Amino acid sequence: MEKLMIAGGSPLKGTVRVSGAKNSAVALIPATILAESPVTIEGLPDISDVQILKEIMEELGGTVSISESDITIDPSSMISMPMPNGKVKKLRASYYLMGAMLGRFKKAVIGLPGGCHLGPRPIDQHIKGFEALGAQVTNEQGAIYLRADELRGARIYLDVVSVGATINIMLAAVRAKGKTIIENAAKEPEIIDVATLLTNMGAKIKGAGTDVIRIEGVDHLHGCRHTIIPDRIEAGTYIIIGAAVGDGVLVDNVIPQHLESLIAKLREMGVSIESSDEQVFISSNNSLKPVDIKTLVYPGFPTDLQQPFTSLLTKTNGTSMVTDTIYGARFKHIDELRRMNAAIKVEGRSAIINGPVHLQGAKVKASDLRAGASLVIAGLMADGVTEITGLEHIDRGYSHIVEKLTGLGATIWREKMTEEEYEQINNG
Repeated sequence: MEKLMIAGGSPLKGTVRVSGAKNSAVALIPATILAESPVTIEGLPDISDVQILKEIMEELGGTVSISESDITIDPSSMISMPMPNGKVKKLRASYYLMGAMLGRFKKAVIGLPGGCHLGPRPIDQHIKGFEALGAQVTNEQGAIYLRADELRGARIYLDVVSVGATINIMLAAVRAKGKTIIENAAKEPEIIDVATLLTNMGAKIKGAGTDVIRIEGVDHLHGCRHTIIPDRIEAGTYIIIGAAVGDGVLVDNVIPQHLESLIAKLREMGVSIESSDEQVFISSNNSLKPVDIKTLVYPGFPTDLQQPFTSLLTKTNGTSMVTDTIYGARFKHIDELRRMNAAIKVEGRSAIINGPVHLQGAKVKASDLRAGASLVIAGLMADGVTEITGLEHIDRGYSHIVEKLTGLGATIWREKMTEEEYEQINNG
């Protein structure tokens, strides 16, 4: 096990290139199960979630080859192997295997997913969709069993706007008989990315990116090449880093339209920020005004950037409030920021941040992926050395984070943990 060490207080400058979108990758890879010939996905991020999914594809009988950031999956010899345990437990997005395997094989057994612990994130809307398409769904000993004689198109209204449910139902519906209409669908860019891949494979999908998606089922899907979109959350994280400690940071391989809510809030704070077709430039910023943010479904402020943004708010001149309407339990980073001298209190679904404060390096622990990003930003801002454990969470979503930050001038490195440190963390 490793820990992340950051010697903070240095201004960062230069260019950082954003990797492919994690939240697309974890759906695009399972989607290849639906094809009958090889699919190549270009530009995948080098993160642990992608590696786990690669291994799952091989366990199912697929042939997988990787060349740099491209992956080619030949699903022609895959079988519907039950997967109640093992690697599926290691990542939240393993639930996309349900929709893909149901679409191709009309059956699946998938263990209840793992990933970050952000409070209850039920899959009831996924199950509602599968049942509407004609599947029988049961929960047996912690695994979801899905079976259908055939899948038939249906009109499905999502009670809650859910990215996962929207994509999962889409995966199952593309090979169902007849027309499926998903109402109150999520509109995130990653949904459009998955729909684009499926369309390139021969699916008939209209309305992805709107709240009504129409799917005409087809009997066969074929292989194709697809280039993944840039990761808007990674891009947003580096943009926030530029605002926090930058002295001229250029974030490359960005779709600025995907980050309009973040960019608008940064400008409201007084951050000098310019965007072009594929780049965002953040100038050095000294005096920042406090702002309030409220996370909302896309195109609102992303819940995945709430935690990184909270670290930046410790630098503002005044009181800010962050309200998370998506995941009310997403404040586990606050106690860690307090260890670093942050003045923050949590009231219900909101965090109240008083600034400015000078953050101090400390020993802290990442409880989930975006909490880890928050602590990295705090460490870059802080005086002294910050030691972050729980690095495996950060590696789930940030490709080559040490190399990218070092390229901007940060003093950041990995260290092996001692057995004593490892035991302390596991026991404490």
